Amino acid sequence: MAFTPTRGMVLAAGLGTRMRPLTNDRPKSLIEVAGRTLLDHAIDRFVAAGVKMVVVNAHYKGEMIIAHLKSRKDVEIRIQDERDLLLDTGGALKRALPNFGDEPFWTYNSDSIWVESLASNLGRMTALWDDAAMDCLMLMAPTFNSLGFDGKGDFTMDSNGRLKRREPQRVAPFAWPGVQMIHPRLVRRGPDGVFSTNKLWDIAIEEGRLFGMRLEGKWMHIGTPEAKADADAFMANRHMAP
Repeated sequence: MAFTPTRGMVLAAGLGTRMRPLTNDRPKSLIEVAGRTLLDHAIDRFVAAGVKMVVVNAHYKGEMIIAHLKSRKDVEIRIQDERDLLLDTGGALKRALPNFGDEPFWTYNSDSIWVESLASNLGRMTALWDDAAMDCLMLMAPTFNSLGFDGKGDFTMDSNGRLKRREPQRVAPFAWPGVQMIHPRLVRRGPDGVFSTNKLWDIAIEEGRLFGMRLEGKWMHIGTPEAKADADAFMANRHMAP
């Protein structure tokens, strides 16, 4: 059954070590691509999809994130201050659960942007959501068409959209571009404290409840200064194209 989340979380607490020296004086989420911060790219995408409230976690140089977000008036922003303890992705989601009630919500890693193709990818995900079958629906980017990703891929996807992890020493066709719809019932099953979202995905895979949807468009992973430069060049060329 289709469902359109009105709440989401942007994960912006990373240390950004691979982005140095760009992160020497700012958190990774405040690095700009095409003249806009990665954090604002993510929130913009949520707002366009109908999201009304966004939780943003902050750790490294978190005071800069908090100050930056005071200028956003188009959506309710709630800060999850993790400056005292970095909770990792799963721990951050579990701590944020009181903000989401008992409905699926979005999560978005702030180092990921993409250019849409013919239709909104988030809109396509909401149309695909099946609460009876899914605990998590992940956007999946084809690795052959990505920018800034140089790994062997993360997941394989069957004809029904069910996901499995890449087998060791094999290559998988899809990488996770950092966006998912996830149900609180899955997040609650994670341990207390610091843990990775990988633990939640493993639970869902074991039960056949982790699904994916192919991203239509151009995904850019902003993980290094070189990847940021490539993304800036791609966006500039795109806008100059006839």
